[in-house]
Amino acid sequence: MSHAKAFSAASPTSPLAPATIPRRDPTPGDVAIEILFCGVCHSDLHMVRNEWGVTAYPVVPGHEIVGRVTRVGAAVTKYKPGDLAAVGCLVDSDGTCPHCKADHEQFCANQILTYSAPDRHLGGFTYGGYSDSIVVDERFVLRVPSNLDLAGAAPLLCAGITTWSPIRQQGDIRGKKVGVVGLGGLGHMGVKFAHAFGAHVVVFTTSPGKTADALRLGADEVVMSRNSDEMRKHSGSFDFILDTVSADHDVNAYLHLLAPNGNLTLVGAPPKPLAVSSFALILGRRSLSGSNIGGIAETQEMLDFCGAHGITADVEVIPIQKVNEAYERLLKSDVKYRFSIDMASLKSV
Repeated sequence: MSHAKAFSAASPTSPLAPATIPRRDPTPGDVAIEILFCGVCHSDLHMVRNEWGVTAYPVVPGHEIVGRVTRVGAAVTKYKPGDLAAVGCLVDSDGTCPHCKADHEQFCANQILTYSAPDRHLGGFTYGGYSDSIVVDERFVLRVPSNLDLAGAAPLLCAGITTWSPIRQQGDIRGKKVGVVGLGGLGHMGVKFAHAFGAHVVVFTTSPGKTADALRLGADEVVMSRNSDEMRKHSGSFDFILDTVSADHDVNAYLHLLAPNGNLTLVGAPPKPLAVSSFALILGRRSLSGSNIGGIAETQEMLDFCGAHGITADVEVIPIQKVNEAYERLLKSDVKYRFSIDMASLKSV
């Protein structure tokens, strides 16, 4: 067993602060990674503050991890020291259930999350990427294309796959009309992917100041969602809408924009149940669905696509010492569009 520098929170009301955590020595199937960058996801804030009631303390958050391989176990075949590697939301699953066999580890009932989940190696709970190193089973390590900016690549491990997966479920969207609701950490990735796939992309936002940025990211049109006339012009015309909004909002306004057989997929997580009009679904044979992340194979597919098309998240790079400030800014949506922690800053802690 070795030890790593990290930032952890001791309770729901505690700030993240320097800590030392244990890391296992690599088993034959393990990959040890020096963490170079770790994205800050809004779910990290929810977990640190125990807003979902499932956090184990002390908690070291972080599931958007990019780094360099330092050691590998004797049975590892895919990686060698020096390789760029990444770790997302999962670090283990049972590998035997129908979901795992279908490369959908995100649905495995025995999945192990990257942090605040039972650690079957050391006991206690897993610790995440706000640290200088991590040891992960080879099956859950991902290759990072060498041409990608590593700070911008880190959020691909959550924000990227969360938006990639539901878009891919739509099949070939070239020439189709695709809407993206919200232009934040998730929404800006949805715009980039839909544009790269050749869709006609329409961004829905409540902020007129985001129009120029939406167009820069790849949108063909921008609609002010509070303008009923603008919304009405698009009635019944969308093949697919990706809803990334985590605040309470009227989902029916977007369901009415779908063409017959169109789909709206939720990836945002509003705190209260959404009221859904049955007629908005029935009259156009429309569908409403949800999606979270993706399996390991799908995540690798996404990373490879990003490498081929030069796609990364738009990030603000911060030192670990500013992570508590970053959390407060997250609450105000004061970031374009994700924070990425430069883990070299841990060396001075």
